[in-house]
Amino acid sequence: MWKSFTVLLLVILNVGLTAQDTAPGSPESRDSNHKCLKCHGEKYFSYYNESVGSDVKERMNPYYIIDSGAFYKSNHRSFSCTDCHSSEYASSFPHPNELRFEPQLICLDCHGGDDNFAQYHFETINEEFLASVHSEKHSEQFTCWMCHNPHSYHISARNNENLAETIRYDNAICLGCHSDESRFGLLSDRDIFNMLDRHEWLPNHLAHFKSVRCVECHAEVNENILVAHKILSKEKAVKKCVECHSKNSLLLASLYKFQTKEKRGKQGFLNAAILTETYVIGANRNYLLNITSLGIFGLVIIGILIHAVMRKLHSKN
Repeated sequence: MWKSFTVLLLVILNVGLTAQDTAPGSPESRDSNHKCLKCHGEKYFSYYNESVGSDVKERMNPYYIIDSGAFYKSNHRSFSCTDCHSSEYASSFPHPNELRFEPQLICLDCHGGDDNFAQYHFETINEEFLASVHSEKHSEQFTCWMCHNPHSYHISARNNENLAETIRYDNAICLGCHSDESRFGLLSDRDIFNMLDRHEWLPNHLAHFKSVRCVECHAEVNENILVAHKILSKEKAVKKCVECHSKNSLLLASLYKFQTKEKRGKQGFLNAAILTETYVIGANRNYLLNITSLGIFGLVIIGILIHAVMRKLHSKN
């Protein structure tokens, strides 16, 4: 049931279920990673079993399969596997069992206190994350990687001019747990809830799923970072239409923040950013459309006046 429900939501969001194609180019890490990916990049792997004296073919645990195409398009595509994982993985097989209990790195282990990444405010993101409902409820069980798969994550909001793709990509991150019973079960013993039923109160909720990200309603806006990471409890989620559908729309400070900053200098008004991909009912209108509409309205009035004058003159004759 939930598998079909997940597929339904992903179809609604137009998120592909298949792996991305291999990215062009050949990062320096490809050769060193090949030894790992020839097993972890496939559904099956083979090895020589000394105990039985023959080659053995086995199925790879699906949770340990790494999509090499997605990896070489990700933010970490230049990494070698052993940059994050113990070098003992590459030097021994079967892998020593104790390696499974190694602590995972978090974002700040690499990005914290580094001037090269200061503009992205990773420390602020971490503070917000620790104050989010996910972290408060699950503590250390909930890490960065619960949402951002280190083997496939890539920046979308800053690097993608297609806003619809950014919305689909970011929402798929949330749905990766909230519509997947197996992942949801890692953190909660509760039955997974039906996302469509939970949002039934929202007018035309399917259109909203395609047009805005989950974080627009479920996260606290922070002006210092591009994407909010302080996820609020459901009681504090946005439920008033006017908070988005108004002149001071919250979307200007969240979904359209990056576009607004980039285009403000070029076009001189915020509407250009909003109307690049989507029209927000009730928010600021487009300046050019306003002028065009007024011009057409003026021409109609002039036409009516000319027609009235002509009829007046004709009736006198």
